[in-house]
Amino acid sequence: MTLPTPAVPLAVPVDDSRDHILGPADAPITLVEYADFECPHCGAVHPIVKALLEQLGNQLRFVFRHFPLSTMHRHAMKAAEAAECAGAQGKFWEMHDILFRNQQHLEDDDLLRYAGDLKLDVSRFEQDLERHAYLPRVQEDYRGAARSGVKGTPAFFTNGIRYKGEYDLQPLMAAVRDTAATT
Repeated sequence: MTLPTPAVPLAVPVDDSRDHILGPADAPITLVEYADFECPHCGAVHPIVKALLEQLGNQLRFVFRHFPLSTMHRHAMKAAEAAECAGAQGKFWEMHDILFRNQQHLEDDDLLRYAGDLKLDVSRFEQDLERHAYLPRVQEDYRGAARSGVKGTPAFFTNGIRYKGEYDLQPLMAAVRDTAATT
């Protein structure tokens, strides 16, 4: 008989000063996602996360963290860095959404076009990207994910506990609500 593997808790607590967060700090539910902008599964779950945010409103605090699977997705690391470059100019969430909507178009020229579409300082964006200014930030997320037992994407934690269910709206919503009720 095999015993179930205990859930690995979130190793790196949410930090309002460093994490990318949507929703109020005092929300009863915190959903942390580790994701890869080129991962098709992450792309498929992106609208589900949006629906959770819309349906739960101020009851949900959503945290996005990077886990680029660069051995499988050759643009994943650069896309994560691009999101951070946009974040440095106050447009992380806008770039986040663009990258998920355009997963098949993550070449350097595409990233620069998205920066222009967002009215970023494209020269600064390009320089930051070329010098890997935010690579340490992406790597920090990646190491935190690994310490939390993450091996693939998307990976979710609800109030610090790893979610292991299906990535459809109803099961994820139920898990989020159940976690909130028990913590």
